[in-house]
Amino acid sequence: MEVNVLNIKGEDTGRKVTLNESIFGIEPNDHVIYLAVKQYLANQRQGTHKSKERSEIAGSTRKLGRQKGGGGARHGDIKSPLFHGGGRVFGPRPRDYWFKLNKKVKALARRSALSYKAQENAILVVEDFSFEAPKTKEFVNVINNLKIADKKLLFVLPESNKNVYLSARNLQGVKLMQASMLNTYSVLDAQVLVVTENSLGVIDSILS
Repeated sequence: MEVNVLNIKGEDTGRKVTLNESIFGIEPNDHVIYLAVKQYLANQRQGTHKSKERSEIAGSTRKLGRQKGGGGARHGDIKSPLFHGGGRVFGPRPRDYWFKLNKKVKALARRSALSYKAQENAILVVEDFSFEAPKTKEFVNVINNLKIADKKLLFVLPESNKNVYLSARNLQGVKLMQASMLNTYSVLDAQVLVVTENSLGVIDSILS
């Protein structure tokens, strides 16, 4: 699949790049995409939720009433879950939601997500660019020139670029990511993928 290379002014450079068919042209596997997204979202959870059970509530341990004959459910002390302010039964405890996913499964999920974007013609390839200083206005001009200002965007860069990152940091709906850090969720979450030329080489080396 051939894609035209654009510059940051939105002009066609006259050059084309061929997207690797083994990455951008496979039959997407929806199940591995589901697993990869599930793992990504699970890893974002802090897992610090906690509620107190009856043994952790402050209060007397005196039995409030007789075992039978009260006309209600049997209970012990004031910390019983039956009472307002009592402990919670089987409440949430701090836990780690991480689970293992094989490397080949995660790689297939990324290839599937990229293939979906290629099928939707939602991939733009631009020349590598940088800014002399952080300027949000310059980054906005790039987006306007590419005519994608109304889309949710993911810019894929070959390496960390502080000036470009700082220029895009305050823009809503714009996310920057290094090609080596690309994940399934971020690819699917964006409406348009803007990939620099050198990033394609990094993606090829990782996913081929």
